[in-house]
Amino acid sequence: MKLYYLKGACSLATYISLIEAGRKFEAFSVDRQSRKTSDGKDFDAVSTKGYVPVLVLDDGQVLTENVAVLSYVATLNPAAKLAPPVGTLGYFRVVEALAFVNSELHKTVSSLFRPDTPDAWKAIALANAAKRLSQIDKILEKTPFLTGNDFTVADAYLYVVLSWAPRLGIDLSAYPKVRDFYQRVDTRPSVKAARQAEGL
Repeated sequence: MKLYYLKGACSLATYISLIEAGRKFEAFSVDRQSRKTSDGKDFDAVSTKGYVPVLVLDDGQVLTENVAVLSYVATLNPAAKLAPPVGTLGYFRVVEALAFVNSELHKTVSSLFRPDTPDAWKAIALANAAKRLSQIDKILEKTPFLTGNDFTVADAYLYVVLSWAPRLGIDLSAYPKVRDFYQRVDTRPSVKAARQAEGL
């Protein structure tokens, strides 16, 4: 397998999850300006969507979109417990959490990275992010991770989005359980290894 990633972007969740799964894979960075990959390819030829994560499977098929890629990685090694068995309600709870992080948090705060985002929209995005972080804080009052006692691919995704908070002006101290979650996940060997590999 090959993972194409942008340094510090949402693809870091896939990097972390692949390490957690114990799967061998090759990782190639994408240059934001030239759109060239570290293995010498034109990234837009690797995926016509033009954004990460991109997972190239062993048979050459290309898988994109965080929810799909992370759901796939979660099935690679059941012993890693990155999700319960496919078809169970527990599995769909992880997919539910992935979708929530993707659509309600990631896509809300990603607009804050753009210098051309109007201030009025930034205020709306920050207010929406605060609402979602409060909801996550309440979830984490009951369980150490988003869907229970096991670290899943949804937690890897949440961790990455939370890692952007300082750059986006979001103070996690207002959400103590979220802050504690971030600090705990930050110490995981897979997280340290993925961050080091990406040069973070």
